[in-house]
Amino acid sequence: MQIQGVTGFEWDSGNRDKCQKHGVSLSEIESAFHRTMKFFPDIAHSANEIRYIAVGDTGEGRKLFISFTLRKREGEMYIRPVSARYMHQKEVEGYEKAITNPQDGQRG
Repeated sequence: MQIQGVTGFEWDSGNRDKCQKHGVSLSEIESAFHRTMKFFPDIAHSANEIRYIAVGDTGEGRKLFISFTLRKREGEMYIRPVSARYMHQKEVEGYEKAITNPQDGQRG
């Protein structure tokens, strides 16, 4: 999966607070989408809307796990982060294995 044609990010008190509660800044989340990431469908959490999982890193090299959805507003597409957190060591090891084996997911 690649994300193309996105205008920006959709932030409000609901997702802003939830994303920041794990210590991840909004700027880290936004900048991660401009770096190489892997995207996966989040089937378990897609009952009301289609959600995705993104894993990647910050400019400082910390690995991030981001749950998000895409929202269309006035003909423009926006990324709406739902939750974000730093990845645990086992997740980091899985991510590093996945980026060396690109057929498992798409690079962004």
